[in-house]
Amino acid sequence: MRSVLNKVRSGLNTRMGFFIVTVVLFWIKTYSVYVTKFSLGVSGSAQEFLLVLNPLPAALLLLGIGLYFKGKKSYWIMMIIDLIASLWLFANILYYREFSDFLSLGIIKSSGSVSNNLGLSIGEILKLSDLWVFADIIVLTLLLIFKVIKVDKKPVKFRYPIAVTVLSCVLFAINLSLAEKDRSQLLTRTFDNNYIVKYLGIDFFAAYNAYQTYKESATRASASSSDLKEVLAYLKKNRSAANPEYYGKAKGKNVFVFHLESFQQFMINYKVNGEEVTPNINKFYSDQNTISFDNFYHQVGQGKTSDAETMLENSLFGLPSGSVMTSYGTNNTFQAMPAILDQNGYTTAAFHGDVGSFWNRDNTYKSWGYQYFFSEDYYKTKSNYSVGYGLKDKIFLQQSIQYIEQLPQPFYAKIITVTNHYPYELDKQNQTIAKTTTGDSTVDGYVQTARYLDEAFGEFISYLKKVGLYDNSMIVVYGDHYGISNNHKKAIAQLLGKDSVNSYDLAQFQKVPFMIHLSGIQGGVNHTYGGEIDVMPTLLDLLGIKNTDTIQLGNDLLSTDRNQTVAFRNGDFVSPTFTKIGSTIYNSEGEVVTNKLTAEQKKQVKEQTEFVTEQLSISDKIVTGDLLRFYTPSNFTKVDKTKYSYKYEDAMKQLKEAQKKNPTSVLMQNGGKSTVSQYKTDAPELKSSSSSSSSK
Repeated sequence: MRSVLNKVRSGLNTRMGFFIVTVVLFWIKTYSVYVTKFSLGVSGSAQEFLLVLNPLPAALLLLGIGLYFKGKKSYWIMMIIDLIASLWLFANILYYREFSDFLSLGIIKSSGSVSNNLGLSIGEILKLSDLWVFADIIVLTLLLIFKVIKVDKKPVKFRYPIAVTVLSCVLFAINLSLAEKDRSQLLTRTFDNNYIVKYLGIDFFAAYNAYQTYKESATRASASSSDLKEVLAYLKKNRSAANPEYYGKAKGKNVFVFHLESFQQFMINYKVNGEEVTPNINKFYSDQNTISFDNFYHQVGQGKTSDAETMLENSLFGLPSGSVMTSYGTNNTFQAMPAILDQNGYTTAAFHGDVGSFWNRDNTYKSWGYQYFFSEDYYKTKSNYSVGYGLKDKIFLQQSIQYIEQLPQPFYAKIITVTNHYPYELDKQNQTIAKTTTGDSTVDGYVQTARYLDEAFGEFISYLKKVGLYDNSMIVVYGDHYGISNNHKKAIAQLLGKDSVNSYDLAQFQKVPFMIHLSGIQGGVNHTYGGEIDVMPTLLDLLGIKNTDTIQLGNDLLSTDRNQTVAFRNGDFVSPTFTKIGSTIYNSEGEVVTNKLTAEQKKQVKEQTEFVTEQLSISDKIVTGDLLRFYTPSNFTKVDKTKYSYKYEDAMKQLKEAQKKNPTSVLMQNGGKSTVSQYKTDAPELKSSSSSSSSK
């Protein structure tokens, strides 16, 4: 036994021996992270083999760099590279746990825009077991420091590091070849980062993503007006006509877009212990003048809320990685709904109880043509007024009234709530319903923050009715994206009353509410399949604003001849007939029919797949090439961002002048008397203070 230990120690005291041990430990821990920390959907022996293999080429290539150096430097370079790679692995564990995706350069680049208030989220996400990814580094470093492992100062023959580098490249070539065999066109048609990591590894994904980011920059530089031909040909083929029964029904009306943060469709009429979680939203959903869509899906990618906003107001998708708003929002040309409405006589404003820089809104909103952006600087704040990502909804909405009442009518107002945001924590005085009992701490608080959002929504609607805005407005309510990620399968199954959930169930779980309320319109539940990409053309048609020559990739949800294939950002799709998740096809009943399709059905699935691929590809080309700079619709003027200032003093001065010029605001119609006192809220934080809110 002693002789064996001596041989092991003797081997470790050589540079190649230390290198091999470092590589093996990194290989093992990376694979174990794949298996225990990520949900990569591995199936079949080929994918299992590739999952085991893919950490090795990167480990050999990266750690092998140390072999090109002499003495101590060689060892410490290996340790530093190991540490950097482990930090990357650790960061992805945390990010994936909440977002079911991997970190990209786009997300890292935008971290400054979304980093505030992340400490609480990270604290909730982190598990003690995550830290063991650093165990091998700590152990090897200590063994070196205390000279249990001695530094081998003898020079390594140059052919050894060269051989290691060549071996890493050969192994990667084998890895890529086998991956392509199992998943053809892996790098050209895959919109899902999970596939790249599963087949090629997390380190390759980092390099591939860096290349994609560089390519995006180069794409814009090389784009030209001729690239629009493909875009316009797609629109000519896929644009659906407006429904004459609804076209112009909301003409001249105010528009409220009420953003339900992280709110999913399954919450509509959902009960806990026999009690409705969201009675106010449920009532609005079933109102006789509300058109509600029960097959409406979020289509966000890594950009989450920012992707939802991008689709909602531009009818363009988010990016495969990163966020349109953070990467392109400042400099790209847009023809967004706020700008279109502004040029049709509307006052346009966005309301958000957090810092204006979050998701780069303070720059993007100017590109989109928002005249006003009421962010945190416009609101009175106290230590107990905020939670997580901004002002609590009840306080935020109550304070927003002082600005809403000053907007000249007709106006377009987007209201972004935040309290129903991960990690779904709410102080006890605001909890009015019991948690669910799935045993998943991430999930069980969701109904409490959803109830709070519902109560805030109810108070807001009551105010609109009191001051006459309810009947004079089109009120659009939507959920921006999922609240409970697919990583919580057991809890999701319990919430849905199922024993378990499969990929089809999880696809259906991506439904979010979408409702349009308009006095005098015939309401009811509309079963058409659609998504956030379809909102802009739907609203413009209802407002009677000509948009047949605009570049919008969605279609009016009320159109009678629309394509009902709903693309997800990763290339999967749902439709009334088939759902495609990865390479698996489900029918409308949720049964796997991949190998049971008739020739006609195969043709239909192929056409749907091609439609989704083309739609996503066209969107990416528009955004990354900034193609809208080459195209201006009729009756549209390019947005001049220098016209807008979101500084408090500038905006309030502009708002005052606008009311004098166009005295149609609620405040002016009320003889200059504020309506803030008519807004009633039971927010406990405000009970000891005046019912009216002071500005800034």
